[in-house]
Amino acid sequence: MSNFRAYRIFEQDGKSAGRFVELTLDDLDPGEVVIQAHYSSVNYKDALAATGAGKVIRRFPCVGGIDVSGVVKSSSDARFKVGDEVLVTGYDMGVAHDGGYAEYVRIPADWVVPLPQGLTLYDAMALGTAGFTAALSIHRLDQNELRPGNGKVIVTGATGGVGSLAIMMLAQLGYHVVALTGKDSEHEYLKSLGASEILSRKDLVMGTRPMEKAQWAGALDSVGGETLAWLTRTMQQNGVIASFGNAGGIELHTTVLPFILRGVRLIGIDSAATAMPLRKQIWQRLATDLHPRLLAKVVHSIPFEGLPEIFPQLLQGKLRGRSVVEIKAAG
Repeated sequence: MSNFRAYRIFEQDGKSAGRFVELTLDDLDPGEVVIQAHYSSVNYKDALAATGAGKVIRRFPCVGGIDVSGVVKSSSDARFKVGDEVLVTGYDMGVAHDGGYAEYVRIPADWVVPLPQGLTLYDAMALGTAGFTAALSIHRLDQNELRPGNGKVIVTGATGGVGSLAIMMLAQLGYHVVALTGKDSEHEYLKSLGASEILSRKDLVMGTRPMEKAQWAGALDSVGGETLAWLTRTMQQNGVIASFGNAGGIELHTTVLPFILRGVRLIGIDSAATAMPLRKQIWQRLATDLHPRLLAKVVHSIPFEGLPEIFPQLLQGKLRGRSVVEIKAAG
């Protein structure tokens, strides 16, 4: 197999820096399955890794990209054969194992998910880790007896990839969704996704009491920090929060009172390490009842060579929805 393009992240002067390089399969980490990549996507974690804004890379150099979809080119594992359409999200991809920003990707077979019927390879990356995280969060909330009749569900970081997809999924399931955003120009966009109400972060009064007015039956939080602390104080009796992000900080300052007086439940969502049986179940739901009917509204495509420009835009909050990376492998 000839050389192919990859976006590899190096350490330079103690900082992360990514650039396009030419590689061969021998340059990649080991794995039983070689995938000819068709698409990848851009997640917040990818931007942190590629720019060094967050210390998420665990070894250098490393091909970036925590997501990929494509076609099996070769496999030494009986579960996969040449020509199978597959996807991979999470695990150590793009942080400790060469990831999806390459024309060819070599992956341990235990990480590979067969593409569910009803999804295209493009759809899989339009959803990607963001869609998987949103669906896993909703699945966990459902397991904790959250139902549309319980009350309002708030989604923070609403214009981001996870937030946008979560709003659509929740609205399809019949929930009254409240979108929390700092972008006043995006209110109509959020309503078009299915949000029943928009709450502007600029107008948000968080209060200082251990428990504030009970407002939310459920919450999906990508922000962390003060926002997550405020959520714990404003949940209804037996309210449940899915926490999966730290865009607003990693510290959490709260008290035990919401948990012991209102029965509030705070659930951590780790999409990268989800066990394969549940992973396949979530992807099946993403192909059926949780598949966003308005998916095309939140997705835009970028060429492979456009990766370096997209990362700072994402970190600066200048993007909304999802970015699919078109990787056109040769051969």
